[in-house]
Amino acid sequence: NGFAKLIDSGKVSDASRRPVRCRVHPIRTHQNKGFRIMTNRSLPAWPYPRTFAHRGAGKLAPENTLVAFRHGASFGYGAFEFDVKLSADGKSFLLHDATLERTTGGSGRADALTLGELAQLDAGSWHGPAFAGETLPTLASIFRYLRANGFAANVEIKPTPGREWQTGAAVALDVKALAQGMAVTPLLSSFSETALEAARLVAPELPRALLLDALPADWLERLQRLDCLALDANHRELSAEIVAKAHAAGYRVLCYTPNEPERARQLLDWGVDSVITDAVDRIPPQ
Repeated sequence: NGFAKLIDSGKVSDASRRPVRCRVHPIRTHQNKGFRIMTNRSLPAWPYPRTFAHRGAGKLAPENTLVAFRHGASFGYGAFEFDVKLSADGKSFLLHDATLERTTGGSGRADALTLGELAQLDAGSWHGPAFAGETLPTLASIFRYLRANGFAANVEIKPTPGREWQTGAAVALDVKALAQGMAVTPLLSSFSETALEAARLVAPELPRALLLDALPADWLERLQRLDCLALDANHRELSAEIVAKAHAAGYRVLCYTPNEPERARQLLDWGVDSVITDAVDRIPPQ
């Protein structure tokens, strides 16, 4: 990836790595630990379905593989959440963990191998013999499938430790190029604020969501600082009041990973814009 090489070579200045500064507006604000939050931002459009299949098909197929996407689509799902990181040679591919042991026949850090070496790994046998020989897909191959079928994407930027900025920038640039011609612009999400800052710098037109497993007191400030479209929270952290607060401040809300139909219905009734679920066989797509 060209941007990744620039970063590694030191040609990207330290100034470009600084956190994005936000402009504070003087109207309709409330106080939160000395920081003034905008509340006059209108609620943006949300072109995504109300249900996303988690890592392709949840736990019904090897996660983050093409067969998982096809399996999720067989239940009628048309939107997919998946994890992307970089290989040793700076190529974007799908994998959740920082290491290879859990979901492949390999071992060690995922970013220690080149894309060619990663392509030799078995990413299916761990889930069952029917999936033996399944490979780790490239981001490009998954986007070919998504574009051909008119599916929507929530691309989680999942850096291996120490490569947050490089991964955020590289994945965002790749998504920007690969998404040309798609009916719905892919959503970028990440737990890494550094990765989201890098994504914003290189591809500001791509919408972003901040992933939070627990809601800190300054969650609205973080969304504003990163110029996010949405909060992407652990569903256990949400309430009707939190959803209403986010919407009132001009942010959409999605959540992971409610797997009981009753809980998914409750979240959607509260106004959650999209839920990300493993239970593609039990929660009907919307």
